[in-house]
Amino acid sequence: MMTAVTATEFAKSFGRYKEEAQREAVAITSYGRISGYFVSAREYEELRRLRKFERRVYRLKGLPKEISEAIKASRMDASHDHLNALLEER
Repeated sequence: MMTAVTATEFAKSFGRYKEEAQREAVAITSYGRISGYFVSAREYEELRRLRKFERRVYRLKGLPKEISEAIKASRMDASHDHLNALLEER
């Protein structure tokens, strides 16, 4: 279970929570609600890496028409004709 700590307690015991964040995220609360998370540098870098990846991915709703058309018109190598046939059935 993730540790949740008030902002005041977090400030008082920063060193403790800095070490704990190496194992798991620490939720910081303010007025009974989570206002943020304290995570290790490794976790933060992983988050940044995933966000960069997400920016290179199109959501189907936002797929530009020319890309959609190019996908529809594409065909695989002849050795995969049986798979192309599946696309034709749709």
